[in-house]
Amino acid sequence: MDPDRVGQVLLNLLHNAVKFSAEGGEVRVQAHMIAEDAGRPGPWLLVNVCDTGVGIPAQDLPRIFERFYKVDRARTRHVGGTGLGLAIAKHLVEGHGGRLWADSVEGRGSTFSFTLPVA
Repeated sequence: MDPDRVGQVLLNLLHNAVKFSAEGGEVRVQAHMIAEDAGRPGPWLLVNVCDTGVGIPAQDLPRIFERFYKVDRARTRHVGGTGLGLAIAKHLVEGHGGRLWADSVEGRGSTFSFTLPVA
């Protein structure tokens, strides 16, 4: 495992969680071991980055990991970004044999999760 690349993934997810959460919002990081990931035997490290931010509309969730994709540009104009961070994070996690996904409810926050195989 490349700790610098895994750190880059975690930093990106944390940066997004803070960026899309209002002042006074909450960002949590959770990590624990799981025995199986999507039918693949483990052990796996599961990391969750949860926020109480603006959330992501359901119709946008399937596309958020595409390069240059930004959710409703009018809604996110003030926060900047290139739309590459999540695409890079996904590439890095998958390059380590894991997977990255998101669950979100618009107006209630998001949880970004990734798994990494434990050697």
